[in-house]
Amino acid sequence: MERLLYTGAALAGFLGVAFGAFGAHALRARLSPEMLAVFETGVRYQMYHAFATFAAAWAFARWPRRIFGVAAGLFLTGSVIFSGSLYVLALTGERWLGAVTPLGGVAFLGGWACLAWGAWNARRAQ
Repeated sequence: MERLLYTGAALAGFLGVAFGAFGAHALRARLSPEMLAVFETGVRYQMYHAFATFAAAWAFARWPRRIFGVAAGLFLTGSVIFSGSLYVLALTGERWLGAVTPLGGVAFLGGWACLAWGAWNARRAQ
C-alpha cells in the first residue's frame, strides 16, 4: 500500500510540473489572462496536494493505519476533480464545470481532516 501511495504522489507531482510547463509555454499566447489564471490555480492545487499525498504516504509508512490511505485517496481524487475541472474549464470555456470544482475541494478538505485525525490518534496510541 505504501508503494502505491508514494507512486500516486509522484505521478501527481510529475503531472503538475508537466501541466505547469504546458500552461506557461503553450497556453500563454492562446488563453485569456483570466483563463490562464484558472489553469494556474489548477496546477497550484495539484502540486500542493501531490505533497499532501506524499505526507499521507509517509504517515502510512510510520503508522500503518487505513486512515492515511483514505487521506491520500481523497487528495488524489480532489486533484482529478478540482484541478481537472479547472483545466477543462480553462481550455474549453465550459462554465458548467464550476459546479463540479467544489466537489474536488470537499475531497481536499476530507483528505486534510483524515490526515489530521490519523496523526492525532497515531500519536495518542504511542
